[in-house]
Amino acid sequence: MHKPGLSRLVALLKQCTSVQRNSVLRLAALMIVTAGSVGCSQSEQPDSRIVPAVSEAELRPGGNATTSLMPFPSFDKLAPSLPDVDKPDFHAGRALARQPWVKAPTITDARDGLGPVYNARACLACHVRGGKGLIPADSQTPLFSGLVKMSIPVKTGDDIEWLPEPTYGEQLQTQSVALQHQLRLSNPVEMVAAGQVAPEAYAYIQWQQHTFTYPDGTIVTLRQPSLDLQHLAYGDMHAETAFSLRNAPMIQGMGLLEMIPEEAIQALADPDDQDQDGISGRVNQVLDIRTGELAPGRFGLKANKASINEIVAGAFANDLGISNPLFPEQPCTSAQIDCLKQPDGNGTAHEDSGFELPDHLLQLVIRFTNNLGVPKRRNADDADVQAGRSLFYQSGCASCHQPSFQTASAEQAVSPELTHLANQTIWPYTDLLLHDMGPDLADHRPDGDASGSEWRTAPLWGIGLSAQVNGSRNLLHDGRAQTIEEAILWHGGEASAVRQRFVALDSQQRQQLLAFVRSL
Repeated sequence: MHKPGLSRLVALLKQCTSVQRNSVLRLAALMIVTAGSVGCSQSEQPDSRIVPAVSEAELRPGGNATTSLMPFPSFDKLAPSLPDVDKPDFHAGRALARQPWVKAPTITDARDGLGPVYNARACLACHVRGGKGLIPADSQTPLFSGLVKMSIPVKTGDDIEWLPEPTYGEQLQTQSVALQHQLRLSNPVEMVAAGQVAPEAYAYIQWQQHTFTYPDGTIVTLRQPSLDLQHLAYGDMHAETAFSLRNAPMIQGMGLLEMIPEEAIQALADPDDQDQDGISGRVNQVLDIRTGELAPGRFGLKANKASINEIVAGAFANDLGISNPLFPEQPCTSAQIDCLKQPDGNGTAHEDSGFELPDHLLQLVIRFTNNLGVPKRRNADDADVQAGRSLFYQSGCASCHQPSFQTASAEQAVSPELTHLANQTIWPYTDLLLHDMGPDLADHRPDGDASGSEWRTAPLWGIGLSAQVNGSRNLLHDGRAQTIEEAILWHGGEASAVRQRFVALDSQQRQQLLAFVRSL
């Protein structure tokens, strides 16, 4: 790309609004290193890099489900549009999501059945106030609100199928109901020897640090996690086990994401990069457990879940060890004999008995999750935020972080209980598609149709409030990034060109772009 002459620059400026004109002047140098002009002519750049006019709707990212920040920021507030008649169910579901479960059997049969091995006692123990998990910053604190996924490759004909690790399963359970564990009187290996039900292992993180230097000399320290599994209770893992560290995500606005029409997601997919913009997002087609049919995966870090029903029920089963109608099994594997012998909480007191979390209680937590609001925008009138908005588009961030959608009509709602979220313009800044993010972010563990280097575009709404909500500064799938800037610098693969445009900005421009993202 050659540097445009003065006459060309003047011509570009005449096409622009005053805000865009300032951006063009600031970004004249950036045009040298990008694969297209950052000017205003639609014929000069991809649609996703054209700066659209500011809309007042951007201030209310959840539409009529936008929540106030008062009296304090939180991601577990109800959507204001929720009808009054449904609010008791929301609050009952939030109480269930907050309550700590206990070991079975007890007289409190409505909340017994924890484990026998598990990761947390309550849903919101990891998603504190609906926010992200907290990944330990040191190597001595055990992992809690993050988790570890595990798979092994198995050859089937000409294909490779990835199956759960045979001894420990698909997810490492680092807690157990054993008193020896609760009091930390012995480690998991010693507990197994004593006939106790033991956690599968203790997980720690060793951080590896290195630096990145901008062209202007600014240095940023980046860190990368390395898993340290200690005291494997049931012997060594399979030699070819692939591990994936996952951090608990924010949960606001999930019902709105479920209301995005399937065709709107499909329209953004470009698996063969036919428009040649370097971005080739694709839909992860997964089995929808509600219908038994294939549907776009829109939830989960690998877009491997089609519905909130599966997200909630799966978390109860895999994270808390609570059986339910969608996932009736306990989290013990066949190698964990003492775990399998433990009493469960599958009582007979309910009409839909036989599960530790019967369906009517599961539905309350699903309704709570469906009806979480989205915090309103902040500082949208700030000059740096406005300049950063232009830079966000011009750098290509919106190629994957799709700013807005229109939710489905009431007639198309996936559930009658979500009709109050219909016909809303929402601003989640995600396309819900899988993108190859390159080797630096790869976990080398395929998950369904998602490869080891593919991740779903994370929604950005509320990201600037994460630390205020619960203290978490852990961004990206494994929590390695402690700032939005670090998260951008880790982008690779399909996002390499966008990252390079960000790197080529001067210091003031970088801070403006970051100020815009923090305002979301």
